[in-house]
Amino acid sequence: MYTYETLDTPDGPFTLIENPDGAVVASAWSNDLEAVTARAGLATDDVGRGGCRASAAVRAFYAGDVRALTDVPVAQRGTAFQKAVWSALRDIPLGEVRRYGELAAMLGSPGASRAVGAACGRNAVALFVPCHRVVGASGALTGFAWGVEVKRSLLLRESAPGRP
Repeated sequence: MYTYETLDTPDGPFTLIENPDGAVVASAWSNDLEAVTARAGLATDDVGRGGCRASAAVRAFYAGDVRALTDVPVAQRGTAFQKAVWSALRDIPLGEVRRYGELAAMLGSPGASRAVGAACGRNAVALFVPCHRVVGASGALTGFAWGVEVKRSLLLRESAPGRP
């Protein structure tokens, strides 16, 4: 059985779902449990309300401790390439961004910027796997499922802790 919790954040309601081992398997700026579970490929019937271990890290992040999310365990289903992208996202330093093409090149597939974008779009554990740190080729804030304003807010928090 999975456990979910919805927190109020300055960026709106944030729902996280953990597996029995405490790894985050889904998260989103949404209080629509059905949408959050669907994004992660989970059945809503397999998820019950309760306290999540990672909620303390989310609260700490929004209180200014931007490093609080660094060691939160995650577990996502995906292809080997998607998992490589998600791992690379966690390696982008706080307050920095990378372009899709840069990530593709870092992964040894310089022509795969669209595949990197697709993997970012399939990231079911947003915030913990920081796809918000990826920007378009021009440096523009693009492609974030919860809106560019949330993406901007997260980047501002990471580059200037305590100041959204």
